[in-house]
Amino acid sequence: MHKETFIFIGASGSGKGTQVALVKEYLAKKTPEVPIFYVQTGEHFREFIKGDSHAASIARQVQEKGGLQPSFLAMWIWSDLFVKHLTGSEHIILDGAPRTLSEAHHLDIAMKFFKREQPTVIYLKVHREWSFNHLMARAAKEGRKDDTEASINRRLDWFDHDVLPTINHYRRDRDYDFIEINGERSIEEVHREIVANVFGE
Repeated sequence: MHKETFIFIGASGSGKGTQVALVKEYLAKKTPEVPIFYVQTGEHFREFIKGDSHAASIARQVQEKGGLQPSFLAMWIWSDLFVKHLTGSEHIILDGAPRTLSEAHHLDIAMKFFKREQPTVIYLKVHREWSFNHLMARAAKEGRKDDTEASINRRLDWFDHDVLPTINHYRRDRDYDFIEINGERSIEEVHREIVANVFGE
């Protein structure tokens, strides 16, 4: 079977993690013989800054100040994972990468190197106000003290400034299948539309 490559993009609070989990579950049932290589960049960043290297120390300071980690670190994380773990026999799901145009261009090179033809970009589109309200409600429900109005607005500002140009890059690039999904609906409705658009079911 064709090995699928998915790139999930969306603002904080758009439901990427939930939809990724559902797509992973769908693929596991549809093609149980094909392993899934899943990269969640944020998770690897969090593990990285726990280290004792000089770079980890600097990245930890950036994290504590609510700053954005540099693109070269993100590229190093998923490049290292690709080189060490890809076998060519798996589906690939990227969540949280690429973020910037610089990262997108480097990922283009990686996709061509690993002969991953026509990756699918799934953009979960939500309005800024919807995302903000969703994140604030989640912070209150789960007791996330770091999710303040200021920190959420910083993340959404960064999305508007850095990630939207990346999304527009993929929208125009014919080497990728670009699918825009309205994320402001129920989890089930969003998942059904992803399956319909990607798998025709």
